[in-house]
Amino acid sequence: MKLKRIASMMLALVLIFSAMALTSCSKGGKYTVGICQLVTHDALDAATDGFKQALIDELGEENVTFDLQNAGNDVAMCKTITDNFTSKNVDLIMANATPALQAAAQSTKKIPILGTSVTEYGVALEIENFSGTVGGNVSGTSDLAPLKDQAAMITDLVPTAKTVGLLYCAAEANSVYQVNVIKSELEQKGITCKEYKFNDTNDVNLIAKQAAAENDALYVPTDNTAASCSSAIYNAMDVKKPLIAGEEGICKGCGIATLSISYYDLGYATGKMAAKILKGDADIATMAIEYAPNFTKKYNKKICDAVGIDTAALEAKGYVAIAE
Repeated sequence: MKLKRIASMMLALVLIFSAMALTSCSKGGKYTVGICQLVTHDALDAATDGFKQALIDELGEENVTFDLQNAGNDVAMCKTITDNFTSKNVDLIMANATPALQAAAQSTKKIPILGTSVTEYGVALEIENFSGTVGGNVSGTSDLAPLKDQAAMITDLVPTAKTVGLLYCAAEANSVYQVNVIKSELEQKGITCKEYKFNDTNDVNLIAKQAAAENDALYVPTDNTAASCSSAIYNAMDVKKPLIAGEEGICKGCGIATLSISYYDLGYATGKMAAKILKGDADIATMAIEYAPNFTKKYNKKICDAVGIDTAALEAKGYVAIAE
């Protein structure tokens, strides 16, 4: 009986320390948060800024230290960064973009991980029949746009389009997911879709040039590689074609319009989740993925003018100009 009692006590201690590891490993209310951002572009930068500001607002600037690392769009570097965070035993990892989330999930099963700018967690983490809660040490926020509505934008803004080129990075799982949904929606409307896949920034110019030459309109999902070279995509088009973008940053570089979220607000929501975890007010294992509550129709005046889209008509439909 005495041995059983000791064994029970030891098991209880193990469970307590495991729970503490998933909540926080801070000392004296001071926290170190590792941020792995895939690449520099407007959307991811805004999400990181919102995340940091939320934690400062919730915990106090003096109580949180950020270790911000940018992978420069190198997927392998994401794993190096998150492995380093794990070896440092940071209190929490924020993974900004899908490859960063995948790397963090491979690096640690103990340190809390929050993703942001991730479209579909079930796809990203290969979870079958995803229910909305990852479980374990992972949760976060999703930038999933209303894809059906984005498909409708294409037929509304370019009603004469018979062919639509779907331009995206084949290495980004969530881009593949979005393209599959958009393709299905458009094909149901009798529109022919063709996929144009690039692997990285080195071949995007050639692929974008081909897509513009062969189609009446183009679509680019929320794709990090495309976002990092959106202006190059537009410049590569010998014949400028109307392009619907998955988010505002891409639209600013190469699109006529988008139905987009605020990535700053998305990052801020992620930061509020992080504060709850670090303070011990929430268990990450039971935290459901949160989604952006609002979407805004926006247009790019410069590119609309270049392809002959009537911006006054867009404003009558509720579109707002993207700030230059």
